[in-house]
Amino acid sequence: MRQILFSGVIGLFLTLIGTPLLIKLLAKKGYGQYIRDDGPREHASKRGTPTMGGIAFILATIIAYFATKLITGAPTTFSGLLVLFLMAGMGLVGFLDDYIKIIKRRSLGLRAKAKMAGQLIVGITFAVLALQFADIRGNTPASTKLSFVQDFGWQIGPVLFVIWALFMILAMSNGVNLTDGLDGLATGASVMVFGAYTFIGVWQFQESCANAVTLTNPSACFEVRDPLDLAIVASALMGSCFGFLWWNTSPAKIFMGDTGSLALGGALAGLAICSRTELLLAILGGLFVLITMSVVIQVGSFRLTGKRVFRMAPLQHHFELKGWSEVLVVVRFWIIQGMCVIVGLGLFYAGWANNK
Repeated sequence: MRQILFSGVIGLFLTLIGTPLLIKLLAKKGYGQYIRDDGPREHASKRGTPTMGGIAFILATIIAYFATKLITGAPTTFSGLLVLFLMAGMGLVGFLDDYIKIIKRRSLGLRAKAKMAGQLIVGITFAVLALQFADIRGNTPASTKLSFVQDFGWQIGPVLFVIWALFMILAMSNGVNLTDGLDGLATGASVMVFGAYTFIGVWQFQESCANAVTLTNPSACFEVRDPLDLAIVASALMGSCFGFLWWNTSPAKIFMGDTGSLALGGALAGLAICSRTELLLAILGGLFVLITMSVVIQVGSFRLTGKRVFRMAPLQHHFELKGWSEVLVVVRFWIIQGMCVIVGLGLFYAGWANNK
């Protein structure tokens, strides 16, 4: 378990000291955030704040993971490397989007088709590779069965799995992206979910079928290829995001940009797929789902009736326009996210205890 502690602490330390250096570099180059003219008026003061801050916690997470392996002498695993690949790949797509926004000084970066193509390439590569590299028990990093707290139901086959994995990756990436509209909101919410996945990985390792001497009930253990390494990656992400939050909280000195939001969404989807908790992610990341649904409802209502349900979407801006301060919205939304994590972990434990 030392690896989990090391990865979290190293990630935290690197972003605490590395983010201000990145802020200075980005400010020197003039890489500032473009603010929408149709957004809340209070956001106008944020124009020019350094963006692409996701670079800080992406690099910190990768360094923390490999530094932990070097310190402890433990081997890397395919599951851990695949989640890091998905995070970095989605982050690269976001970086290109952010860079074009800055260079062209507009709110739109990559064109929709180009951005989608980049996400599809990264997502398909991850999904295909996740069905390779079976261990001695025949477990690959991902499974072609649907999962909640563990696999259930019939095999859906590799083609449908790739489609399902892509849906999860795109949904979570865009969910975090939509949530990243207020100082610290997406970062703080992500810290909670990564903390949950650290716990899930540890629990799955302790109750792993590979570690069981005798099994009176096979459904009482977890058939996950590398649960401990997934916990190490989640811990590194939690620590890195926590350190970044020091600089990203209101008033933010730096924004994560699409570089960070797409990377975090990819990492969440990757952890869920590799830990066999795919549907549980919708509960653990309930705030991201809620905010995404607010946009779907707003767009759907306007197209069907010509009327808007909310004053502005995503949901956090609706409450800003109702008079809530930015900090009040963030803290209350963090409370909602905390409750989602508690419910999700409760369901995870209950699912295991029911089979025990």
